[in-house]
Formats: sequence, structure tokens, C-alpha cells
Amino acid sequence: MAQQLGRPEPLDPRFDRSAWWREDRFGMFIHWGAYAVPARGEWVRSYERLSVADYQPAIDAFDPDPDFDAWAATAAAAGMRYVVLTAKHHDGYALFDTALSDYSTVATLGRDFVAEFLAAFRARGIKVGLYFSLLDWARPDFPHHGDLQHPMRDAVEFRDHRPDLASYRAFMHGQVREICSHYGPLDILWFDFSYAGMGPDQWGAAELIRIVRELQPGAVLDNRLEGSGPEPGSILTGDPTPWSGDFTSPEQVIPAEGIRDAAGRPVPWESCLTLNNHWGYCRHDADWKTAPMLIHKLVECVAKGGNMLLNVGPDARGTFPAQSREILAGIGEWMDANADSIRGCGPAGLPKPDWGWWTAGRGRLYAHVMESPIGPLQLQGLRRDQIDDVHLLSDGSQVPVVDAWSVADHPEEAFVSFGPQPEWTYPLPDPVDTVLEVTLR
Repeated sequence: MAQQLGRPEPLDPRFDRSAWWREDRFGMFIHWGAYAVPARGEWVRSYERLSVADYQPAIDAFDPDPDFDAWAATAAAAGMRYVVLTAKHHDGYALFDTALSDYSTVATLGRDFVAEFLAAFRARGIKVGLYFSLLDWARPDFPHHGDLQHPMRDAVEFRDHRPDLASYRAFMHGQVREICSHYGPLDILWFDFSYAGMGPDQWGAAELIRIVRELQPGAVLDNRLEGSGPEPGSILTGDPTPWSGDFTSPEQVIPAEGIRDAAGRPVPWESCLTLNNHWGYCRHDADWKTAPMLIHKLVECVAKGGNMLLNVGPDARGTFPAQSREILAGIGEWMDANADSIRGCGPAGLPKPDWGWWTAGRGRLYAHVMESPIGPLQLQGLRRDQIDDVHLLSDGSQVPVVDAWSVADHPEEAFVSFGPQPEWTYPLPDPVDTVLEVTLR
């Protein structure tokens, strides 16, 4: 089916569950746990080959008092409509109430951070999701020596270790049942992740998806019960498994084009990206992305039919780093004026223009102009006779379709001017991304 200008291409009905998620387009990822104490990222145990005992000082020192309402206010002000928190990362230390282990903030601190988090974000009207690691490096029955990721993968003292995957599956399924049973309706469940030797068979994916769909039938699921960042799994094939997920999840990259299945049909996707180079809090990582860059990348995701899940790594006190708050505030300022070109939008069905991107939604086109033209701006891909009117999205002011002697050799093409003299060059009203709302005839 050919795409109609101004209206996103329809998706296969199997993706109907994700309709609200594709409407919202922009969410917050939060990686937070005891790994914020060493402040070297959430993979610190694996990278530094730390044993459970080596890591225990981080557990002992993790005693935060987060202001979850401030977290939610920051997300809302940035224009984010959904959020995903790490209920448990690979280190195995749970932020939720679990009867299956004492390795949790409830047992240690008497705090169910997941419950507190969910209450604050729901109060702001933000849809809520939980990340749950399929790995657990604290469990003695999980593979150790020879596993590709485990901190003790090459430790001589564990070379005779024998995992008990049946025991581990029972434990892991039990914890998934807890988070699906005790916290009300969850909008998203974000599992992480499969790799060589540890995939759907080891996770018991068939039973796991049965539990999830029984208890949380409306939850949107990622694809990592059988995939990872670079490996989408069967979601792109002609024969997806029941646990293939509702979207695919490229990590730290935006695909060159929109993601499609083997038959060429669009598939929902979400790029999960960090604000610096780490997911969990890393005190020494000062490589912060800028708000303008991330605005451009959000637009790119939407123009290609995808979502952006932008990560924050709170510190050991439970505070968002000041740099994170500043960047998110910059994004939010732009979203306040231009969110209609993001939410409910997708690909426009037009070639990528030289000056930026097109998005489309609600029967309108949105020109994201990121580079100033010399003279009038050509609305590449459109003819003059297709256009009813053009306005700045930010303030509703008219941007006239013009004739100019400099473009007289293109009489059928559509050009607009940002000032009263169409031949002149004007600065963009918004140097980051000036959004034009184009209504077609």
C-alpha cells in the first residue's frame, strides 16, 4: 500500500498494542541501582571482574532518598510521555519487593523504590514501564565460568561451576510474576537481553510470555527475549515467535532507514540512547550530548518511523545529574513549541530534504528546517499546487509561498520565505529546528 502524504504508513495489526506508544514517540529510560556508588557504569561488575563479595560495599553504601516527583517533573517538562525504570539490572539487586530473595532494597533498606517511582510518574500522567534483566550475576545457579558476560567468566576458581538453569528459570519467572502482579497495570515491560548461549530456550521464553500476557495483557514488550541491540530476532521475519516482542530496540544508534520486516512492511522500533556514554551513573564521563543534537536525533527517529528512549543515570543519592537536567530542559523548551510535529507523527512519504527532515501526522506535513537556505526555501518534494498554506508551528504565523526572480526557472516547485523580501537570506526563526506546518489542498 502506498503511503498517503501527511498520513503515516499503516502497520500490521499484530502491532496494535503499541499504538499509544507510537503516538507518544519520546520516553525516558532510567538506569539506577547500587552501581551508582562506584559510579563507573552499570556494567562495572562485569568489566572489572568483581565478585559478589567485591560488590557488597556498593550494596552497603547505597542508601538514597530520591525525589521521584522531581524525576517525573523533569521528564514531563522535557516532553516525555513514558518512562522505563530498571527494576533489576544484571547485578541482580532488585529495587522492588520480592519474596524470592533478600537481595533487594526492600530487604536492605525497607524501601520499595519501584512502588514509589510508579506512584510519582502515574501522578504526572506519564505512562510507566519496568526494565527487567534476564541475567542475574548474584545468583549461584546462573552460568558463571565460560559465560560471555558474567563477572566470573574467566575466574579459575569457578571453572568447575555448574549452573542450574531449571532453578534459575523458576526464580526469574517468579520475579517477573511478582512485578506483573503487585504494581498495577504496566504500560511497558523491557526485558534485557539474549546472547550466544543464553536465549529463549534458557530463559523459558514460551512460559515467560504466557505469564506476562496473562497478567499484563496490555504491556508493550521489547524484542530482547530473543534479541539484543544489534540482533532483532524473529520480529522482522515472516514467522515471528510469540515472544518476538512489539518493537525492536536498536541501542546507541539510529538506523539508516526505517525498520521493515522481510515483506517490506514497517515494524515499530525505538532507539535507546544515553545522554553521555554510560547508562548508569558515571562520575568521570563528561561527554554530554547537547540538546540541539538530541532534538535533531528525535526528529530523525520520528521521520524514520521510530521512537527515542533517552536515558538518565541518577547518582547514588537518587539525583539526576545537573548536566542531564540542563539538556532535558533544552529539549523541553523546543518541545513546548513543536511537540505536534513529533507526537502522533511518522514518516511523510517524501525524500529526505537537504535542509533537515519531514515528519507527518493528522493530515499535515511538518518541515523541520535545520539549515538556513540562501534566498527562499524550497519545500523539496512538493509542488505549489499541492499546498494550501504554511505556518510556523511555534507561533502560528504565516510563512508565505512565494515567487522570486531567483527561482523563476522552477515555476511548479514550492518555495517559502522567512522574510518580506523573498530573494533575501534570513536567519531561521529557531536556529535549532524551525518547524513549518504545511497543510495540503
